[in-house]
Amino acid sequence: MSGEGIGKTVCVTGASGYIASWLVKLLLQRGYTVKATVRDPNDPKKVEHLHSLDGAKERLHLVAANLLEEGSFDAAVEGCEGVFHTASPFYHDVKDPQAELLDPAVKGTLNVLKSCAKVPSITRVVLTSSMAAVALNRKPRSPEVLVDESWFSEPNFCRESKMWYVLSKTLAEEAAWKFVKEKGIDMVTINPAMVIGPLLQPTLNTSAAVIGRLFNGSETYGNSTLGWVNVKDVAMAHILAFEIPSANGRYCMVETVAHYSEVVKTLKELYPDAKLPKKCEDDGPLKPTYQVSKEKIKSLGIDYIPFKTSLKETVESLKEKKFINL
Repeated sequence: MSGEGIGKTVCVTGASGYIASWLVKLLLQRGYTVKATVRDPNDPKKVEHLHSLDGAKERLHLVAANLLEEGSFDAAVEGCEGVFHTASPFYHDVKDPQAELLDPAVKGTLNVLKSCAKVPSITRVVLTSSMAAVALNRKPRSPEVLVDESWFSEPNFCRESKMWYVLSKTLAEEAAWKFVKEKGIDMVTINPAMVIGPLLQPTLNTSAAVIGRLFNGSETYGNSTLGWVNVKDVAMAHILAFEIPSANGRYCMVETVAHYSEVVKTLKELYPDAKLPKKCEDDGPLKPTYQVSKEKIKSLGIDYIPFKTSLKETVESLKEKKFINL
């Protein structure tokens, strides 16, 4: 155990999620006492992996909370110095965007911040946002374009494109900045792209499933270009954003921007015998890559895990948890 968090209590919302599980693990390693919110503390699928973490017996406290209930985070944030708000739904097969994604993201974020506003001991809130709230607007993207923290996604563009998850993260971050400004809360946001790497939780999360799908015998891969980053780096960045007094504003987190064709090519190098898709789903030109600035995240001391390593860790973890057969 390293000692940065000894004697300090922090809260992690949505603690059973992919990034949040790693965040809880690293916080416990650093000596923090963690109050972790989950919807149902009695659901073994959601909490068993948290109970088994080093230090959990002594310093992990699970608290039931629901994003859509105002006041339901009061007990969780009481007595904390820092709050990490990671809880927000992420999936693509959406029937009712308002109820499934937008309300939990926007109202949920405001409910957590309202609870934080009542607690004077909280020195900083770290919000898990997303590159989804940064990079989706009408600006053209190409290999020489550099996306940085000054970019914001455009809600109308997201609505027209029916990108509901992107819209949920964009509106949630917008609402959060407005609220913390009014209330004088110190907030930092972490904006990762597609998060991959090993899974601690027993369920399959959306971003790891994207890699898993490439092994399920599909003939084609998507024509899209995405940023990629390792879950361990993302969790660590949250902690450093809380611990380093000068941390401020937003932090984009992208180790590599790669088209699916590049992802498949790298997986082929790692797993030459795997049956991977051979061609793109459409005949159009491949979606262009672009750059994402690493300057600001480096100032927190993050030295990214390389993309190839992250891919290998993801596949090995999916294999071990029997989500793919290799």
